[in-house]
Amino acid sequence: MSDISPPSALPGSALAALETDLALALRAPNVAVDRELLAAYVEAAAPNSIRALRQDVEAFDLWCRRSDARAFPATPGMVADWLKHRASEGAAPASLVRYKASIAKAHRLLDLDDPTKHEICRLAIAAHRRNVGSRQKQARPLRFRGAVKDPVQATPRGIHIRAILGACDNTPTGLRNRALLSVAYDTGLRASELVAVAAEDIVEALDPDARLLRIGRHKGDQEGEGSTAYLSPRSVQALQAWLHAADISEGPVFRRVIVRRYADRPARRRIDPNTISGRAIWDPRKFAAKAAVAARTEYNVGEKALHPGSVTPIVRGMIASAIDAGAFGDLDKEQARKLVAGFSAHSTRVGLNQDLFAIGETLAGIMDALRWKSPKMPLAYNRNLAAEAGAAGRLLSKLD
Repeated sequence: MSDISPPSALPGSALAALETDLALALRAPNVAVDRELLAAYVEAAAPNSIRALRQDVEAFDLWCRRSDARAFPATPGMVADWLKHRASEGAAPASLVRYKASIAKAHRLLDLDDPTKHEICRLAIAAHRRNVGSRQKQARPLRFRGAVKDPVQATPRGIHIRAILGACDNTPTGLRNRALLSVAYDTGLRASELVAVAAEDIVEALDPDARLLRIGRHKGDQEGEGSTAYLSPRSVQALQAWLHAADISEGPVFRRVIVRRYADRPARRRIDPNTISGRAIWDPRKFAAKAAVAARTEYNVGEKALHPGSVTPIVRGMIASAIDAGAFGDLDKEQARKLVAGFSAHSTRVGLNQDLFAIGETLAGIMDALRWKSPKMPLAYNRNLAAEAGAAGRLLSKLD
């Protein structure tokens, strides 16, 4: 008897959607979709991985239909041509690697020979990498005191966390945003991990003013071992203010705040129906006296967590508000506004990487703090700082 859970016990919508996508792309009467194998994959894979596979299968199938070809089983030449097509549309080399992996995974799930093993597929990606380079576009770093050598004591410069936090107001929206940005910087969490934080995940630390954050499954922890991050007293104070204002004691910490604004309404005397001319219909509610109502703003906090896609707009909105408030004294406002689009939900992760490097933390320490499994990305994030702090930078900066 198979020890695989029955499909009914699995996330049914994900299984059904993937099964439908593969069946539509297959279009081969002599090949069946192994639903048990798909169920095992859905149970083992992360939701984002399933989503990416579905998107890539749909895109490949659409491209094949335009050529009146069948997507599965594909030939090595078909896959190579599709990769070249995506490259011509501006796809990055890293994206081509993902597309190739998705086609390989789809073939394995359908128990078909993997065409991506052929050398022509590897060469298609290598050619594109040679033409455009392999460096990925990086989010603009959001560091605590900006682009400074000493993140602890240097005078802040440029757009930086410290000023943005100070520019947040004490409305429910401002309290949430302050807590969100402060926690994002302390922990280096990605957007999907940040919105998944629950009140139950915040536990006591040795420092009574600090806290620890238990992090569940994340991008670098597909086995679900979990990890722990440190929350500074600054973040703890911001969290306490937000949780108290929002009356949150359990469940998602970062939630949507619905804002309703009402304008002034002047008082109105009762209107005598005998004075109304024309064909107006008498309605007591319409012509009754009304007291004056002052302008007001109402805030309602939702019950569900923010969507990961909302974190980038929130971060950019906070930066834009800080610019308007003159929080960055050394920057021209018009020039600063042009920089806003370069920041994203990932900017705090990049910024924390760079600040850790700037204070002399080792690569091993940085990888541990931000839960990296490979040194590739932290080294990439710190490439410019490493050049300045390296042997040549130390010498050349002292020469006349």
